[in-house]
Amino acid sequence: MPLLVALALIAQVTAVPELRIEAPPELAGVRHRIGSIDPQRLADIAALTGLEHPGPPIRVVLADERSEWAGRMPSWIAGLAVGGDLIVLFPARTPGYPHGSLEDVLRHEIAHVLIARSAGGEPVPRWFHEGLATAAERPWDLRDRTRLIYELVTGPRLTLDEIDALFTGDRGAQTRAYALAQRFVRDLLDEYGEPVAAEMLAHVGEGVPFEGAFARATGRSLLAAEAEFWERQRTWTTWFPLLTSGTTLWIAIMLLALWAVRRRRRKRAAQRRKWEEEEGIDEHTLQ
Repeated sequence: MPLLVALALIAQVTAVPELRIEAPPELAGVRHRIGSIDPQRLADIAALTGLEHPGPPIRVVLADERSEWAGRMPSWIAGLAVGGDLIVLFPARTPGYPHGSLEDVLRHEIAHVLIARSAGGEPVPRWFHEGLATAAERPWDLRDRTRLIYELVTGPRLTLDEIDALFTGDRGAQTRAYALAQRFVRDLLDEYGEPVAAEMLAHVGEGVPFEGAFARATGRSLLAAEAEFWERQRTWTTWFPLLTSGTTLWIAIMLLALWAVRRRRRKRAAQRRKWEEEEGIDEHTLQ
């Protein structure tokens, strides 16, 4: 059975998380919009995290820019999950990468809550939390590919622990962390199938440390997977900088100039031959 069909069937029988939305009067319109989202559109998130029963209702607070929550968070943060039952969204803020809309942010934060629940509250690395939440949020698209290439070309190779540390940095650091973390997680889902994430989280929930849970679910160590991930990125980290370097550009310009000179010479030679042939015809006619 194709994977997408299987996931669709799972989503049909998986209970969806219940949302309890709170908002000040000025955000009543946003509250209505979010409240009108078909709950079945959230079932795939529960399926991805392996939760047949997603647990108690999730409290969703819509906060305006005068709120205490807004004062605590950097201006580029459009939402956050707090613990295992609270999501805070900032509708007035324009979502930045990796989000595209407020609904994307909501799905992302719901995924964080369900990941935590699936893991039984046990620790899960930030890179996995964010990478899986982004995979649950929306499909991989051209914007993601472009961002990944940019981050691979302009930055150094990082360990997963170093990617984790980026999430505590500034906006640029966090953007880089999102691009790398979600690509690593999506590679895992592509290679082993989407149920592998639920299997890892189930092992973690049983008390297995994440690295052990990763090895049980995939059959290889996290360190080996990390090395293989970077090996797959060599196309961009090796060839793209070379192709766009100043030296390569000048070589290309020189080759283009040589080709133009050679083409011009051939054209002139052909013109001379044509003239010579025409002169030969004229001389024959005069004779």
